Amino acid sequence: MSLDPIPQTDPRAAYLAHKAEIDAAIAQVLESGQYILGPVAERFEGDFAGFLGLAHGIGCASGTDAIELGLRACGIGAGDLVFTVSHTAVATVAAIERAGATPVLVDIEPDGFVMDPAALDAALRDPPPGRPAAVLPVHLYGEPADLAAIGELARAQGLRIIEDCAQSHGAQYRGGATGSFGDIACFSFYPTKNLGALGDAGMIATADPSLAEAAREIREYGWRERYVSARSGINTRLDPIQAAILAVKLPGLGVDNRRRQAIAARYDDGLVGLPIGLPPRRNNASHVFHQYVIRSRKRDRLREHLRAAAIGTGIHYPVPVHLHPAYRGRVAAGPTGLRASEQVAGEILSLPIYPQLADAAVDRVTAEIRRFFGQ
Repeated sequence: MSLDPIPQTDPRAAYLAHKAEIDAAIAQVLESGQYILGPVAERFEGDFAGFLGLAHGIGCASGTDAIELGLRACGIGAGDLVFTVSHTAVATVAAIERAGATPVLVDIEPDGFVMDPAALDAALRDPPPGRPAAVLPVHLYGEPADLAAIGELARAQGLRIIEDCAQSHGAQYRGGATGSFGDIACFSFYPTKNLGALGDAGMIATADPSLAEAAREIREYGWRERYVSARSGINTRLDPIQAAILAVKLPGLGVDNRRRQAIAARYDDGLVGLPIGLPPRRNNASHVFHQYVIRSRKRDRLREHLRAAAIGTGIHYPVPVHLHPAYRGRVAAGPTGLRASEQVAGEILSLPIYPQLADAAVDRVTAEIRRFFGQ
């Protein structure tokens, strides 16, 4: 008897969970005749910024654009160094280069997946040629980076802090939302994210009114008045249809995140005692498990075993950015090297996780993993 497949993620399930409300919200936008920005987008910008405890939200077309927009709003461009990680979606580094700045890649924590403050410290003490301008930590998989240590290092040198929150909607660090600690927070609403649209969408959020004003102008050609550019800008506007969808889903984000945390706890209990690494948790922080990522030196064989059992998995991400053909040999790395980033790339495996995943499916995944290890 064939088993029903368990996908690694399922954005359609999130749509079906809110189908009536989403369909009605889309219909209202279509009937309004306002198809670029407008009141629906403005309301969601305010609601999402308020959710983070910030004053300003500026919607844009994607998470990649959000990082570029954040950098440009801070005046960061040619000749400026932006310190980030290599173990991330390539969008982080691509956006830095699109803004005209130079990425400097530092290693991740030895037992984690996010920026290592010690590696950042070394890179800031011995930077490559250029003007150190910003630190861009990535809250990968829903795990907050060590913002206190990173912030102390950045502010000691007068650097901007731009948080990549594409995978950490609703995560908390020391009582505040990720995104509320830096100068600017950058979010993606890609369909699989904790708060996902039904297409590409993104946002930056900030407490600084001058940065918000700059970002609003830059996202639409640098206009202060229509068709007249006050500064050099780009075209990256939040689609009001996507804003309407996100507005429907935002009130349930906390419930969805708690379900992700419950699934993660169930995995923890089911996988205890196996020769695998479980996701780390930081003290005084809440992980929202955009991904539940384990580590195993037998990763590829385990993945094939799960595939044969109709269980989907993912690898986020199979190659660190500095080893991509497009970046190999031309991006700067910190003086401590990128050993941890290279090691995790061969061991990480993302298990199925999304709010609609049933407990029975979680138990089936853990049973198959235990079977693989002979337990």
